[in-house]
Amino acid sequence: MLVLPKSLRSELKEPMGPIETDADRLLETVDGSLIAVGDVVTYHILEAGRAPDVALVDERTKRSAIEDEIRETVAAETHLEAVNPPAEISADVIRALVEAIARDEPTTILVEGEEDLVALPAIVAAPEGASVVYGQPDEGMVHVQVTDDHRTEMRALLERFEGDTERFWSLLEGE
Repeated sequence: MLVLPKSLRSELKEPMGPIETDADRLLETVDGSLIAVGDVVTYHILEAGRAPDVALVDERTKRSAIEDEIRETVAAETHLEAVNPPAEISADVIRALVEAIARDEPTTILVEGEEDLVALPAIVAAPEGASVVYGQPDEGMVHVQVTDDHRTEMRALLERFEGDTERFWSLLEGE
């Protein structure tokens, strides 16, 4: 549905929030729902004793298979599955994200493909004050505490993707 243009790739390498390497310290700053994007991030949050309200995992890290211990921990309870090709945001993964956010119980989405870019629509769809945490390769976990400013910034960024943005917004906003 949406494809990441080459012109945006370098822009997305910059973290959208503070980077934390200690999950316990990160969780001290979480006030509200928590969306974790990535296997290693989800693993560290689970190991720190908190189940994310929504977790998106693809059983890979830096395009390589994750260790068995991490896979067994993060994918132990997969509740939804979605297909999302690399460098894209599919209708399938957006439907799963919207459903997971609406659920009352913690929900893990197993993504076939790549989940990295789902942090962007997650920031738009998350409730005010929620935390979206995603991995910054070789640096740590990026913590975005969702505000209207973050949503506005992500909307502008997503508008620059190639593809059917009208359909994307319709799915994300549940129309």
